[in-house]
This record gives sequence, C-alpha cells and structure tokens, in this order.
Amino acid sequence: MRGALLGLLSLCSSAAIAADWQQIEHEAKGQTVWFNAWGGDEAVNHYLDWVSGEVKRDYAINLRIVHIADAADTVKRIQSEARAGRTQRGSVDLLWVNGENFRTLKEANLLRTGWAEQLPNWRYVDLSKPVREDFSVPVEGAESPWGSAQLTFIARQQQTPQPPQSPQALLDFAQAHPGTVTYPRPPDFTGTALLEQLLINLTTQPDALKLPPDSQSFAAVTAPLWAYLDRLHPLMWRQGKDFPPSPARMDSMLANGTLRLSLTFNPMHARQKVAKGQLPKDSYSFGFRSGMLGNVHFVTIPANASASAGAQVVANFLLSPTAQLRKADPAVWGDPSVLNPATLSAGQQKTLRALMPEDTPPVLAEPHAAWVNALEQEWLRRYGTH
Repeated sequence: MRGALLGLLSLCSSAAIAADWQQIEHEAKGQTVWFNAWGGDEAVNHYLDWVSGEVKRDYAINLRIVHIADAADTVKRIQSEARAGRTQRGSVDLLWVNGENFRTLKEANLLRTGWAEQLPNWRYVDLSKPVREDFSVPVEGAESPWGSAQLTFIARQQQTPQPPQSPQALLDFAQAHPGTVTYPRPPDFTGTALLEQLLINLTTQPDALKLPPDSQSFAAVTAPLWAYLDRLHPLMWRQGKDFPPSPARMDSMLANGTLRLSLTFNPMHARQKVAKGQLPKDSYSFGFRSGMLGNVHFVTIPANASASAGAQVVANFLLSPTAQLRKADPAVWGDPSVLNPATLSAGQQKTLRALMPEDTPPVLAEPHAAWVNALEQEWLRRYGTH
C-alpha cells in the first residue's frame, strides 16, 4: 500500500512539473532573450547563431546574442542595475558564467535560484561532473550546466613523442629543451588555471584550497608553487621574463616550432584546430597522469531578468541531446558535453562516445573561487615586473 501511495505521489509531482513547464514555454513565446556570451571564438559564435535559429523556430523566442570579452563586465552591469534599484526588466536575461563571476552574483543575491534542476533536460545531465558546485560554491539551482572543460597540454608527435606527465617531468622536460616551454601571462584564464593546477599538485595542504585563502596560511600553502616556478622560469621561453598573452599565441608558436607545448582549457581543442588546418596534423592532447584541473561552464539568469521564462527555455534547449552533440563536434565547436551517455539513445551514445577525447586524465576540482584573485596578485607581485 505504501509503495502504491509513493508511486501515486511521484506521478502527481511529475504531472505538476510538466504543467509548470508548459506554462513556462507558453510565457516564453514571443519573448526576446538577451544572452551575454563570450564572443572571442568564431566557432562559438556560429554555434550560438544556430541556437538562435532553433529556438526561434521551435519556441518563437527571439534570442539576441551580446558578444562580450569578459563576463566580469556583464557582472558589473548587473550590479549597477541593482544599485539603481532596477529589480525588474534588467538588460541581461541569460549569462554564460562560472567561477568567480558566479560567486560574486550569487553572494549578492542577484541571481534567480532553484530553477536549473527543474528543467526537463536536467534528466540527461552527468551528475558525476561538478554540476552542483562551481569552484567550491554550491550552485543551488542558480545556473544550468552546458559545457565542460579541462586544462590540457598540446604537443606535436614529431617533436615530442613522449610528453611530460607530472610537474617534475615538466621541469625535467624544460631543462632538456630550454626555451620551448611557457604559459600565458596571468591573469589570462588559462595561465591562472596552470597556477591552480600546479598548486593542487604541489601543496602540502590541499584541504585549504576548498576554502577562501586565509592571510595567515596563504604563504605556507603556496610556498611549494613559488619554489617550483622559481626553478621553471629560467628554463622557459625568454627565461620566464616574458609570457605569451594568450593560448592562441601559444598555438601559433607551437605550429611554427618555437614552442614544444601549448595549453588550452578544452580537451577537444587540438582536434578542432587540426580539422580547421590551424594546428599541424600531428598535434595531440595530453595531461598529467594524476589528473588535470577541470570545470563545468554554466548559464545563469539574473534576478531582474526581463525574460526569465524565455531564458529557462533556452537553457533547457542548450541541455538537449541535439544541442549537446552538435556542440561537442570538433567540426562545429568541440566543447565537451555535460550529458551522461547512459541516459541517451543507442545512436546518440555512439555519436557522443565517438566525439569524446580518448584517454582524458581524471578531473581535479577547482579550488575555491577566491583563490583566483589571490594567486594572480601574488604572481604579479613576484613575476609581473620582469
């Protein structure tokens, strides 16, 4: 009897959720959704143009992409609107975000919460990925995952048949091939990610990274990182006195033979760039055996959004198998999926597995978001004036 009652309650709950979603789709019809998204990659921009066409056709939503250079700029706009008392009809309906920017908005209560796990396509999400925590900050349904990423090295088979697969091996590699290793200058996102990666690998106090940095213990927690960089920098390109401005610059230096290693935050990046003829055909991805820093990127809805129903429908579409499989294709974008293959049809599973990079190292969780700024400031103090 009790089992039958629980089953009935579950059915009633599912019916209520379905009815709520129908209401959200009804409200979304005809809405204009302003989606602020990083616009620094042609493949991403083409993909979002396709998304705009799909949600227009299927849901009568007018999706307007606002190409931004940095999500922090949009965060400042949302904060300014809040200070001005603009609690409704905000200028941003959906924002591509994660990490420090998410924490800033969530702690200020500037986000809509509790909606993400109510999306119908949430059922496909891979819960083994960090989709309920963002840089150690609980998500609490305030953002919906739509892509995953992992710090990844790139090398060329001809130059580097055996890549370095630990921090010590990287140091040995730099010693054997002086001037051919470097990383993007922090605060470039990928450069800072390498600092976090090395800190996770080298610190004797890993649990400290799950909390904001403490001024009393910061020096002790980070000391092994700075000692390592002090040894690595003299062996690097331009003796560590200059750094490339971006991973894209490192790609071109790898292609022309200046560097033996490049760096990316997308494990599909090498395949995508080889397919487009932008990296040599023998380029391949690798990581440290013990694991590489990884995260999930999300979309979030400001509390004062003008079109929150439309924003939820777009977020739900971004989680659909159709949208995720297209996004994961290196010929389109090559951004890894956040879906669990086991939840998909046999055909979709086969497609997704063919698109997933082989032999990816384990994913290491990001430190607490507050470590980003602390590491960047200390790096700049130590090495930024060279």
